[in-house]
Amino acid sequence: MIEVLNTTELPRAREAGALVAGILQTLKSRCEVGTNLRDIDLWTQAMITEAGAQSCYVDYEPSFGRGPFGHYICTSVNDAVLHGKPYDYTLANGDLLTLDLAVSAGGVVADSAISFIVGDATSSETVALISATERALSAGIAVARPDARIGDISHAIGVVLSEAGYEINTEFGGHGVGSTMHQGPHIPNTGRPGRGYRLRPGLLLALEPWVMADTAELVTDADGWTLRSATGCRTAHSEHTIAITDDGAEILTLPPRSQP
Repeated sequence: MIEVLNTTELPRAREAGALVAGILQTLKSRCEVGTNLRDIDLWTQAMITEAGAQSCYVDYEPSFGRGPFGHYICTSVNDAVLHGKPYDYTLANGDLLTLDLAVSAGGVVADSAISFIVGDATSSETVALISATERALSAGIAVARPDARIGDISHAIGVVLSEAGYEINTEFGGHGVGSTMHQGPHIPNTGRPGRGYRLRPGLLLALEPWVMADTAELVTDADGWTLRSATGCRTAHSEHTIAITDDGAEILTLPPRSQP
């Protein structure tokens, strides 16, 4: 299914995007050495409930997962890159944490992810990993406009990731959003320009470049959800929900301080 929003629905998409961005930035400010992943989940639940919105994750039960996800946010640490289930883990200095959040507000879904280093430790390799996904995300957004193709976005993302020296896994990628979290079209993180679904105003897309430092192979945790690098290397993931407009792409999940 691919939904295209009309002009009366776009303001609700902006509200959903602002909510997701605000929650993620609040969580980032609270995540420090000693924070437990279960607390992050509880904080997320409280903020979603206070906003009168709905979690897209609690009852999410796709074919690739094991039963309902059962949590309000994905918390992926170090070698975990996607669908990280919150568990009893206390963040340590230098941990690479990815927070991935999708919320439905006003009947429209917004989806976003951020990766960052916990504490005051720095690692040039980790910084480069995160930067590559952020730059790839910006490149994909830059080519998203009416009459462009999904392949144009995939190609732009893939060029950045490949030139940074990372292998690209195409099992999971970006996707359409609307009244539900995962819709068509699928947006691989590499591809051929000029191919695929043609973009048009009203289309909402969640673009999400992610990479693993030295592999493209994933393994699944015993929890049936958390996806990790097969080699145990670090990973990073950046995601924004965008709306295709007459003029190009509007980023709906920019952090509040980044809003014009």
